[in-house]
Amino acid sequence: MIVSRAPVRFSLGGGGTDLPSYSREHGGFLVAAAVDKFVFVCVARRFQDTIRLAYSESEIVDSVDQIKHRIFKAALGMAGIPRGLELHSLADVPANTGLGSSSSFTVALLNGLHAFKREFVPAEQLAREACQLEIDLLKEPIGKQDQYIAAYGGISALTFNKDGSVDVERLPLKDEVIDELESNLVIYYSGVERAASTVLKEQARTIDENKDAAVQRMHRIKELGYETKRILLAGQIDTYGEMLHEHWTNKRKLAANMSDPTIDEHYDAARKAGAIGGKLMGAGGGGFFMFYVRSPERRRVQEALAARGLRPLRFRFDFDGARIMANFHRS
Repeated sequence: MIVSRAPVRFSLGGGGTDLPSYSREHGGFLVAAAVDKFVFVCVARRFQDTIRLAYSESEIVDSVDQIKHRIFKAALGMAGIPRGLELHSLADVPANTGLGSSSSFTVALLNGLHAFKREFVPAEQLAREACQLEIDLLKEPIGKQDQYIAAYGGISALTFNKDGSVDVERLPLKDEVIDELESNLVIYYSGVERAASTVLKEQARTIDENKDAAVQRMHRIKELGYETKRILLAGQIDTYGEMLHEHWTNKRKLAANMSDPTIDEHYDAARKAGAIGGKLMGAGGGGFFMFYVRSPERRRVQEALAARGLRPLRFRFDFDGARIMANFHRS
């Protein structure tokens, strides 16, 4: 058996500029961080000459073309493994919550299949193949942030070039900056799961048509990505918290379904309790909030969000990226 894992991510600044509706015309830039919440995929040879899949559902099929799960089906097709395999997946966080878990799953799955074939795959190839599977084969309306940060890990600046290539720069942050950022970022689950594709399709249309000066807002979000990099390298952590509020103010106007009155009430309650800034992670519409809170205000913010029924998520940053955790595959 092989156990493969890949981390999910927090988008720290510039999120959304990786979407092809923007990056193919203007180029994108953002800063993202992998965290210690993982998607795991177990790969094992099956005694029977069939394929068994275990995820939120279970499938036993005779061939790849009979598989219902789109990513499993596409990945096995790419890997050229027709049958005689058992695959299990599980995750530390729910799907459709803004942490990029679908792409983390794709990265972990592809890495596990490569290991099953006794192939070493560097992070760049792994990320590129995951993008090919999700964007080119499955036509998902997503960008390339999630695949690359899941493969590389760390706190990284990602540049999305107009030709579709991606440059990855691991930011050389001081230990005390990393510790302070971990301490001051407060993550809460809104309780709402949503399909990112619904929000992203509207956002793409808004950008393509430049409704309500959407392209100018995206330019500003990209500038905030560069500003995030500068702030973190300089260790000006409180300034980052102030910038988060502007980031969310710009982003929430890109799609009508990115927020709703309940989400706005949660956000306002956190701000009134002492959070400097915050945002919904991922496409929006639900999922996890990220707030920046100084230590003296932390308890008040936690109490305010708990009173509204929101659930906290403890985390540390992950610097390993996609990994094979165990490999007992012999034949």
